[in-house]
Amino acid sequence: MSESVIENNQVTVMGEIISRFSYSHEIFGESFYMMNVRCKRLSESYDIIPVMVSERLMDVDMDHRGELICVTGQFRSYNCHEGRRNRLVLSVFAREVSYLEEAGGGPEANQIYLKGYICKEPTYRKTPLGREIADLLLAVNRPYGKSDYIPCICWGRNARYAGSFHVGGFCSAWGRIQSREYVKKLDDESSQRRVAYEASISKIELHEEDMG
Repeated sequence: MSESVIENNQVTVMGEIISRFSYSHEIFGESFYMMNVRCKRLSESYDIIPVMVSERLMDVDMDHRGELICVTGQFRSYNCHEGRRNRLVLSVFAREVSYLEEAGGGPEANQIYLKGYICKEPTYRKTPLGREIADLLLAVNRPYGKSDYIPCICWGRNARYAGSFHVGGFCSAWGRIQSREYVKKLDDESSQRRVAYEASISKIELHEEDMG
């Protein structure tokens, strides 16, 4: 695997395992499972981050809830078909897992670095209280011609800057993975509580040309 492709999508998450494993899929005889990791923010709140892990990295037959871990890997996406629509599903793909004595809540506990292409025109807006926000969708290359599509959100000065980007622009972004609850209206009578995931960006840089 190209080292440059690995470097364009880097994640480190430290936190507490809060779920049992659930089976995801198998590739070439290797099974993958999902678990949720609760990661402290700088405030008193948390992000609940889904992590995909191989049976070769952890004993998936054990209950690891309450254990503190550090996961390094990549933020990945795939399309989930729901009726006539597709829904983007995001999770951290674990490459390494280590156990911790304690997990702090500083910036090092939840870090993401992405380098990719703007694949949807950025949306810049202001909240009713005047806070500036810009939404981006980054296409981050994977090996074998695949890409991950990562929603990103910028604030304040970064939002004004990112709001001027255009489709095809090549940029680097640093931040953390954020989980956010919302209510999805299914029809006139029913709704469903869901969780969205995105990269909350603290620094972003637009490149004049593809730096590889």
